[in-house]
Amino acid sequence: MRRPVIAANWKMNKKIEEAQDFLDEFIPLVWNERNVDIVIAPPFTALYTMANLLKITNIGLAAQDIFHEDKGAYTGEISPVMLTDIGCSHVIIGHSERRIYFGETNEIVNKKIRAARRHGLEVIFCIGESLSEREAGMTFDVLKRQIMEGLRDISSDGLIIAYEPVWAIGTGKTATPDQAQEAHESIRKTLSHLYGEPAKGVRILYGGSVTPENADVLMACPDVDGALVGGASLKAGSFAGIVKYNKQ
Repeated sequence: MRRPVIAANWKMNKKIEEAQDFLDEFIPLVWNERNVDIVIAPPFTALYTMANLLKITNIGLAAQDIFHEDKGAYTGEISPVMLTDIGCSHVIIGHSERRIYFGETNEIVNKKIRAARRHGLEVIFCIGESLSEREAGMTFDVLKRQIMEGLRDISSDGLIIAYEPVWAIGTGKTATPDQAQEAHESIRKTLSHLYGEPAKGVRILYGGSVTPENADVLMACPDVDGALVGGASLKAGSFAGIVKYNKQ
């Protein structure tokens, strides 16, 4: 059975003091959770502080992005060496906001995943279709292309997929359980073509307006192995509610 992953993506939110306050409230709420992997991705400025606070907890630390080179004249970028040095265990790559606002292509995403895996970082690889693509019946084609191009020559080791329909991110709209399962099943079929039997062990998260109120029903889908949570992860009680979803 695949172990669930509940990951928080804080995006461009929380100063260091706010991150500390969050952990002071959140850690006691999930201290005894041993049947789920918990990961938090704060902004870069909070990584060092949070790494120290999370050392003796059951919570992993993720960066929200990465550069594909280890060092060099790349002003403003952060390398995988820097992330592992600071204590990160995971990194989010290919988020739709990176693709939309910063022009990241599947080729760029592929380079970043290679760099992350080269240094032992677990990758939360984001894929998803826009509303226009869904309405045009292109969902499965878009997902397949993002997977095949983004994961070219990359093994399934240390890989987590996050399916985030772009039309459901931060909009309050959520894919129905049937829509989520249909997309996740399609993703797993593509992974099976790519990896064979190991594809059964790859965890696929759902992201897109996940809340404590809808987590149970989404997580009940057979191919949904967790959640990548945006807005609802900014409050300790709300995110803890998702982490503690009904696992029966």
